[in-house]
Amino acid sequence: MSLNIVLVAGSSQADSQSAKVGAFLAQRLQALQLSERPRVIDLGLAPLPLWPAKDEHGLWAEYAALLREADALVALTPEWHGMACPALKNLFVYAGYRELGHKPALLVGVSSGQGGSYPLSELRASSYKNCRICYLPEQLIVRQVDDVMNGPQSASTQDLRIRRRADWALQVLGEYARALRGMNARVEMEDPEFANGM
Repeated sequence: MSLNIVLVAGSSQADSQSAKVGAFLAQRLQALQLSERPRVIDLGLAPLPLWPAKDEHGLWAEYAALLREADALVALTPEWHGMACPALKNLFVYAGYRELGHKPALLVGVSSGQGGSYPLSELRASSYKNCRICYLPEQLIVRQVDDVMNGPQSASTQDLRIRRRADWALQVLGEYARALRGMNARVEMEDPEFANGM
């Protein structure tokens, strides 16, 4: 059974390394037969206006529809000064329970050096409260990103290792997605008293 998986490349820069990794992971989801048609939201190519500004181009409606249909999410963020990218944080301000509630998500850190972990801790701490997204205990950090995931064949031992780790992490995401499929609809959020997280 094919899963509907949406990947969010969270960099606000066009032609970013996060988008490159997102495209690579989308190809792997297909190759692993986890998702026939994974969708990539590239915030560098089509950024949302800074919330609460008016969405003149209707991007949020398009993104919200993709997220509502998704069984799972892959959220990719570069590390900028030890922080998650503002474009991705902005998306989580827009997104609510209807889009992401009780859906599993794999966090992916992207770093040109040896970093990448701080943004994932930040997202775990501050992006889930009202949307109720379920981050996996697993995560993926793509370090030295300029040197890896650049083509169909691995270019080094380091490249091969992160590719194998990525495949494993995507398979874990697939298991969570199958287990939690439909949870968003089964957990009722009708009572406004409990609409916001604690």
